[in-house]
Amino acid sequence: MAQSNLIAADGTPVYWETEPHHHESGGSTLLGFWLYIMSDCLIFAMLFASWGVYGRNFAGGPASHELFDLKLVALNTALLLFSSITYGFAMIAAHAKRQKATLGWLVVTLLFGLGFLGVELYEFSHMLHEGAGPSRSAFLSSFYALVGTHGLHVTFGSIWLIVLMVQVSRKGLMAANVRRLECLSLFWHFLDVVWIGVFTFVYLLGSMA
Repeated sequence: MAQSNLIAADGTPVYWETEPHHHESGGSTLLGFWLYIMSDCLIFAMLFASWGVYGRNFAGGPASHELFDLKLVALNTALLLFSSITYGFAMIAAHAKRQKATLGWLVVTLLFGLGFLGVELYEFSHMLHEGAGPSRSAFLSSFYALVGTHGLHVTFGSIWLIVLMVQVSRKGLMAANVRRLECLSLFWHFLDVVWIGVFTFVYLLGSMA
């Protein structure tokens, strides 16, 4: 309810209701986030291009088919794919204003995300133990740059997910929190799409080289 500067004939102030501009602010927020996603697309496009150029330059070191464990990578891929599914369930619950169900699915999503990061860190540590560090060859430099950048995105997404869980638990599923969940949903599904590209072009085709 907003107060006007108008006075009625009998001397009483005139009031009227104003509609909040939630839709306008929400639309601009989502538009801005889409612009961020597009800028992230450019970053990953450059990393994929670098992999395309340097992915076969082994410099006498270990080759991709000697290092990659496709069973482990398949497990990691499944963890990330399932995390996108559970996040979708969380958004369905959020739009239905079911706070407990939303938080429950977000917790499951977080566990899948942390599992993905754990498997990736294990893979990196194993490769480093085998002497296949990023400075060993151009192939390894481009590999760590691409896969590591994606892993950092998942890490920041997981932190963001924890922050949103705290906000939802304290303030409920108000419009601002639902909008933030929608932005993180775009980010999380985007990382899923990027990983499918990594799994296909880096791991599968690399193992066939």
